[in-house]
Amino acid sequence: MDALDTFGRPLRDLRISVTDRCNFRCVYCMPKEVYGLDHKFLERRELLTFEEITRVAHTFVDAGVKKIRITGGEPLVRRELERLIAQLAELDVDLTLTTNASLLPQKAQLLADAGLRRITVSLDALDDETFRALNDVDFPVDRVLEGIDAATAAGLPVKVNAVVKRGVNEDQIVPMARFFRERGHTLRFIEYMDVGHTNGWRLDDVVPAKEIVAAIDREMPLEPVDKDYRGEVADRYRYKDGGGEIGVIASVTQPFCADCTRARLSADGSLYTCLFATRGTDLRALVRDGSTDDEIAAKIAAVWTGRDDRYSELRSAQTEGLHKIEMSFIGG
Repeated sequence: MDALDTFGRPLRDLRISVTDRCNFRCVYCMPKEVYGLDHKFLERRELLTFEEITRVAHTFVDAGVKKIRITGGEPLVRRELERLIAQLAELDVDLTLTTNASLLPQKAQLLADAGLRRITVSLDALDDETFRALNDVDFPVDRVLEGIDAATAAGLPVKVNAVVKRGVNEDQIVPMARFFRERGHTLRFIEYMDVGHTNGWRLDDVVPAKEIVAAIDREMPLEPVDKDYRGEVADRYRYKDGGGEIGVIASVTQPFCADCTRARLSADGSLYTCLFATRGTDLRALVRDGSTDDEIAAKIAAVWTGRDDRYSELRSAQTEGLHKIEMSFIGG
């Protein structure tokens, strides 16, 4: 019997953050002024080991999870991540990973061989100057594209996610749509979100999904596509000439809380039931104190059945002061 939360939502998706570190300093996620040289990241002993992650993941699969996404920080900075992928690949799930692609040229084949099914690459601009400014470590866009090519060569289907921020990269919407359409990769645009406290989010910075779709539609006509499953966050559109599709994730202007089936496991083993959570539940303590799998499962079920999160539907003055967990810690 599925465990349902207080709004009748089942648990289907698990996002596992394997590190709070990243080799980029993207201005909307890990701005340099906050995550500088003196920033204290988690120590190795605080991270769940690969074996501990696999044990917890197994419990989530038993609870109904069908899809696991590996996140960070930047997951590929975690050494020998392919070992974890090989362990998780033995579970009956759709196993995927989100990355900035900087390390994909070296890692793509190893990940594919380990059993990764597909990959999502975060890329917010094709214009090199804009992209270097966004990642704030002067990383060139060509090396991200090399990573995408490496994933494709390894047989991994690739989706590309772009966060759009007003006055920063909305001029990249149509060029990116054109570029990835020609290469056969699905591109998804994400409305700039108020995750955490460090990105200085304002509603004025959001480019609404409708505006994004309209900009592409003017040059390359689109039509809507039905969702594949409950909990699919992207609104999908296909090109009318049959040349592939795009997606938009409108979590600010068109919240999808009612169908959210996601849980998140942070790098230090805390369970969060919302991207905008203010607190988590410590599963690492249970894993390390001798608790049985049944006891861990009972804790997960108790947390999920009590879940009443719908932050994006409530977003207003009353949510402004909440001390939310940073995206680099909880995973996107």
